[in-house]
Amino acid sequence: MAPDPHFGHPCFTQLLIMKTELKDAPADRCFPGHEDVTCDICTGKKMKAVKSCLVCLVSYCENHLQPHYDVAQFKKHKLVNPSKKLEEHICSHHDEVMKIFCRTDQKCICYLCLMDEHKGHETVQVAAGRAEKQKELEAKRRKVQQRIQDQEKDVKLLQQEVEAINVSADKTVEDSEKIFTQLIRLLQKRSSEVKQQIRSQQETEVSRVKDVEEKLEQEITELKRKDAELEQLSHTEDHNQFLHKYPSLPALRESTHSSSINIRPLRHFEDVRKAVSDAKHDLENLLTEIKSNISLTVSKVDVLLPEPEPKTRADFLKHSQEITLDPNTANKFLLLSDRNRKVTLMKQQQPYEDHPERFTYFCEVLSRESLTGHSYWEVEWKGGEIEVAVTYKNISRTGTSEKCGFGLNDRSWALHCDANSYLYSYNNAKTPVSGPVSSRVGVYLNYKLGVLCFYSISKKMTLLHRVQTTFTQPLYAGLWLLDYGTTAELIRVNQSTKSKANWAF
Repeated sequence: MAPDPHFGHPCFTQLLIMKTELKDAPADRCFPGHEDVTCDICTGKKMKAVKSCLVCLVSYCENHLQPHYDVAQFKKHKLVNPSKKLEEHICSHHDEVMKIFCRTDQKCICYLCLMDEHKGHETVQVAAGRAEKQKELEAKRRKVQQRIQDQEKDVKLLQQEVEAINVSADKTVEDSEKIFTQLIRLLQKRSSEVKQQIRSQQETEVSRVKDVEEKLEQEITELKRKDAELEQLSHTEDHNQFLHKYPSLPALRESTHSSSINIRPLRHFEDVRKAVSDAKHDLENLLTEIKSNISLTVSKVDVLLPEPEPKTRADFLKHSQEITLDPNTANKFLLLSDRNRKVTLMKQQQPYEDHPERFTYFCEVLSRESLTGHSYWEVEWKGGEIEVAVTYKNISRTGTSEKCGFGLNDRSWALHCDANSYLYSYNNAKTPVSGPVSSRVGVYLNYKLGVLCFYSISKKMTLLHRVQTTFTQPLYAGLWLLDYGTTAELIRVNQSTKSKANWAF
């Protein structure tokens, strides 16, 4: 018989040893489950593999693995956790174990690959490559774990915020119910008082009328009696007797009342009814105002994950808002045109009617639209100096005080623009701003997050100044022109602007 060609190979020797030293294994821990790797050596009932050998490319149960610990030749083999895909460790081109890692191509190769397509590449042993990637993996894990910790903190903060909102809402509902209960009781009390007052006045007036009626009834009775006497005398046939009795008739007394009673139109309690109706109307207006104020306040209880701010002009234009100027607020030296999008400072006053919202001294004008969300708009100006601003509506309008000027009070934020520089101002505190001077300025507002940004718009967008605050009232866009002949225009978002929407910072 010809000798076995594999005789003398370590794996062949191992198989012989295994076949002669196979022992029974405890069934409770050696039989494989559905996901387990089975031993390649076992015949009949397969046992669960505990290791796979990257040299033998065989998976072993605990008994069949023992030679790898006892035989010197096998101790050098690389043992790994049981694997169903040992073929992945074999080079598909050369049928050799892949023991080398190519850094250049980022893949495992065999030693023959070094002589072929990976010749000249930077390579290391697989263990060294694993060590390098292990370090990278650990660094990534640390980043992931840090993000997990950060987001767990955010989740905890959000949970605390939910709890705070629930506690605040429950307390407010309880307090509001108490207040409205008190208000209802007060209304009931006032209703009872008005009812009592009306009934008292009713009783007084009815008593007075009854008194007059009773006196009139008495006079009528007396008059009827006298009329009977007169009638009796008038029927006396004896002339002498008639003339004798006539002078003795008592004179008719004047009536204590006028000959006729003037009754007013039936409006005895109309004034009271009108007063109650007016009170109802005032209360409805008050409740409507309270509801509006509550809605505005509650809408500020807004827990949102931070939104990324726009990065390109295309991002900003997604938030663009069509804004027009309000003629009722324009100073009389300001001329509005182009459907109230353009304003020019004139030397002559314009024929505007007086209006309580009009700026009387500073040449300022506000937008018609309020701004309470995401908004972006652009202003193009020519001529002298201008102020591009946002402001609360309750900014003062009359007089020369700082309460009326954009950026000179705590109700407005303004960017001063001239041919050479920019200047940001708030509450009369002025901050020089660096950046390329342009005839166009962009304004970005995120009302909920309290973010206000001014940008210079030319070939690219340049951030000039960023404000982080808390807005408490709806905002309005504002323009302040400081030199005669200066114009400022709210730019429409059209195809010409969108064509440049790829501008970035």
